[in-house]
Amino acid sequence: MELFIMNIVKHLRKSSFRSSRKKPYYRRNHRIKTYLSTIFFASLIGTYLDLMLVGAGLYSFPRRPFSEVFTINILFTLCILPLFSLIIIFVLKRLHKLPRYLFLFICSLFVYIAEQTAEQYGLFIHSTYWKHEFSLFGYFLFLIVIWKFYSWFENGQRGGSPD
Repeated sequence: MELFIMNIVKHLRKSSFRSSRKKPYYRRNHRIKTYLSTIFFASLIGTYLDLMLVGAGLYSFPRRPFSEVFTINILFTLCILPLFSLIIIFVLKRLHKLPRYLFLFICSLFVYIAEQTAEQYGLFIHSTYWKHEFSLFGYFLFLIVIWKFYSWFENGQRGGSPD
């Protein structure tokens, strides 16, 4: 019996099959840092764009939290936009190049429609100079920038090129 067990152990040692291991801590930590950096970047860009466009009088937020302090809707720029960006990053990671950009355009189309719906509920007021197509292309560009930032940050440690 002992000889039988020794043969099995010897055979397993020679095997090229590797057992699956947990990912090292630094790899998981890098992934979390990448996601947090990306959603912080999305929030920062969204906040500054809103501040510029509200300051230019192109639109306003009549119903917003802390309206006496902020001219922009901080609930959107600090919570909804980062969460939306995080979900999009999760989906984009699993898509190839052409479907990725098609998905980004569909998301932009969704925002284009959602913005007009929000305007009907009094969450937005746009100036007469505003065209909703600005939002369609603006969000498409915004999402591309967020994706490129994520790709750049993710591939920076590995030395790969962003897609």
